[in-house]
Amino acid sequence: MSQILSIHSYRGGTGKSNMSANLAYLAARSGQRVALLDTDVASPGVHLVLGLEKNRITHTLTDFLFGRCDLEEAAYDMGASLGLDANGAGALFLLPSSMNIEAISKVVADGYDVSRLNSQFDALKKSLGLDLLVIDSHPGLNRETMLTTAVSDTLLIVIRPDRQDYHGTAVMLQVASRLQVPRVFMLANKVPRRLDRNAVRERIQSVMGYEMLAALPLEEEMACLGSEALFVQRFPDHALSLQIREVAERLFSGEGGQPL
Repeated sequence: MSQILSIHSYRGGTGKSNMSANLAYLAARSGQRVALLDTDVASPGVHLVLGLEKNRITHTLTDFLFGRCDLEEAAYDMGASLGLDANGAGALFLLPSSMNIEAISKVVADGYDVSRLNSQFDALKKSLGLDLLVIDSHPGLNRETMLTTAVSDTLLIVIRPDRQDYHGTAVMLQVASRLQVPRVFMLANKVPRRLDRNAVRERIQSVMGYEMLAALPLEEEMACLGSEALFVQRFPDHALSLQIREVAERLFSGEGGQPL
């Protein structure tokens, strides 16, 4: 049975979209058939990380939300460009949101029918033969995000060691509990090297009451990459890549995710 993983953060700038892209790629490389939806319609960017060329894009997730296409028409097979066609790897499909300013302004002003989007997930899974659907969500708490979270099997909340993030994440965890999301995890990202990452991990986990998968450091190589490629593919032997792989293994193991 295919699974839905939502990746969320209370504020922007946590590295959520980069993490979504890298985790989706690792799942595909392990043999799964994966689709990644960029539902951050106000500030889309996953297509840049995965290298989807602009001239390939004929339909977007935004077009589906406006009723201009079917959901599967906005899916682009990234297998060849990411080297997933060899070595028994799975598949990775990307459903990008529009970068058109008029489209962004309209969807921000009017919102969208998230129930219609959710209702098409099963059809998308069937048409693409998916094992995993990864949703890169819009930061913050809003109706669309909450309704999408409600149909997810696993929720990963990306957090920075910042007081505002702590406060917002605590509220989001309460919402996830009320929505009865089966598995909920946290991930600290961009932790300054002067901080003790183990202490950060233990403190947040103790206060929030949910499993913290890792506390990832703020790496200069990731910052310099500038979202122009997948970090785990560009730097496969980097310590950060190894840690992201460990996060992926824990996420996709099907275990844990309950309050501690």
